[in-house]
Amino acid sequence: MECPRFLEAHHEPDPNEEGSQPMRVLGVNALFHDPSAALVVDGRVVAAAEEERFSRRKHGKRPLPFAAWELPEKAMAWCLEEGGLRPQDLDAVAYSFDPALAKPAEEMGLPDPWDWLRVQYAERAPQFLATALPGLSPSTVRFVPHEVAHAASAALASPFPVASVLSLDGRGERSSHLAGRYDHGRLEVLASQELPHSLGLVYESLTEHLGFLRSSDEYKVMALASYGEPRFLDDLREVLYATGDGGFVAEVPDWERWAPRRTDDGTWGTAHGGRAEHADLAASVQARLEEVLVDLATWLHGQTGDRVLTMAGGTALNCVANSRVWRESPFEEVWVQPAAGDSGTALGAALQLAAEAGDTVEPMGSAALGRAWGDEALARWLRTAQVPFTTPDDLPGEVGRILADNGVVAWFDGRAELGPRALGHRSLLAHPGPVENLERLNDVKGREQFRPVAPMVLLEDAAEIFSGGPVPSPYMLFVHEVAPAWRDRIAAVVHVDGTARIQTVDDSTPRLQATIRAFKELTGLPVVVNTSLNTAGRPMVDDPRDALELFGSAPVDALVLGPHLVRRPDVFAAPSGATA
Repeated sequence: MECPRFLEAHHEPDPNEEGSQPMRVLGVNALFHDPSAALVVDGRVVAAAEEERFSRRKHGKRPLPFAAWELPEKAMAWCLEEGGLRPQDLDAVAYSFDPALAKPAEEMGLPDPWDWLRVQYAERAPQFLATALPGLSPSTVRFVPHEVAHAASAALASPFPVASVLSLDGRGERSSHLAGRYDHGRLEVLASQELPHSLGLVYESLTEHLGFLRSSDEYKVMALASYGEPRFLDDLREVLYATGDGGFVAEVPDWERWAPRRTDDGTWGTAHGGRAEHADLAASVQARLEEVLVDLATWLHGQTGDRVLTMAGGTALNCVANSRVWRESPFEEVWVQPAAGDSGTALGAALQLAAEAGDTVEPMGSAALGRAWGDEALARWLRTAQVPFTTPDDLPGEVGRILADNGVVAWFDGRAELGPRALGHRSLLAHPGPVENLERLNDVKGREQFRPVAPMVLLEDAAEIFSGGPVPSPYMLFVHEVAPAWRDRIAAVVHVDGTARIQTVDDSTPRLQATIRAFKELTGLPVVVNTSLNTAGRPMVDDPRDALELFGSAPVDALVLGPHLVRRPDVFAAPSGATA
């Protein structure tokens, strides 16, 4: 497959170009879903956040053409505030969609009669942004192709200056995939798959067919797949396959051929709340997706010979597939952007423009790029809410004891994470031993019971317990096999297929690391349950008010706000004279 000509003008930075200088770039993702903003200054990521964390609307908005004009106004304003900049101080605003590359939906074979409206909104984005950010000139806005923004979010944010890159998602302007190579900020595009072929759209369509919310609940299909058998795999190999030149065939099949369309009627309380063929179809598509990804990665390695593969795009949030690529492709290392979905394109677009300007781009280092509050500010929130709290000398020891006593802890510490994974900054923690804690936490969060919860594990202990995936694994983007001797000991975090989606914990999160060590001293287990600090249908907790609201409405036993500890009995003690 030849390098796609429609991407050629967007991957040749020239650091020697006269006038090259460090850039202050605001990245913006707005057109489809998960609107977000990111600020990159002199090649360093200063801030990044999703609009949902401010608006408290899950995913920020639905990915409809009629909503394409909506901008991540609060996220943009916060990024500028965090960087101490005004709109007029920006050298560029990087918008992660280039309408000049778009084709009419009917020419691409997409059943989207209103896609033209989405493209028109993108064309007017410079004016919309100038209105939302007074002082910004529309001429400052630059369009970055969607798949390039995904690719940059992986390779440029990774710790590897030379790496292959795969971007796979639902769709961009006219493609759904990019395969290439970054060499010290320079992108060489080796292949791209034009629409309507899209592994992401196939998975989205299956999500909807199974009764879940499209462009939102794809992770539920991945979890459900473990309960089925891939008995339709041979059929799917005939309609979903790599073409041997870096591309693939992937059009949405007629799902009714294998299982009837399901309407979400709330009966998925257990894994088998639907019909067996639904789980089998999920298992079959999941297995075929994994096979195609391995084929694509193997082809790419044949072109580059690189040691490292970086990945982004919504498909790269499929941690089961990522682990299979890690095990079976020729690459020695696989690094996945923690905000692999569209929210990460704000970051990628900004990094791409910085690299094109000649900046030396620094690795992101951590997904903790959002808002944070100091210790005294957190104490003021608690005092204002008239919530009794303590500031223990040994907070990790006290929280470790609560967990050892089978308490559930809402954990709020440091900067909020970018992306869909809770990574120890906005988490619910629990004991991994009692198997009933899985049902308990799913009840707390209002989730389907077939969905697993994940383990955090001390890095130094991870290899003893988990295998079949990379270690370290700091971003919870791979699944690992749980050693048989440990499966009963940490039963709450072991999925039905004997795997777990782990996060390794090291001294980059010292308070969390100390808490797990204290728990280990009490229980012998270097693992705790980690699930996101939110309830069903709500965005992850972001600010202290969100944390207090969750604590007041969900049956958790303690709340940690930085160094401060709130215990439920102290807050909800019966008034004097009251009876239980």
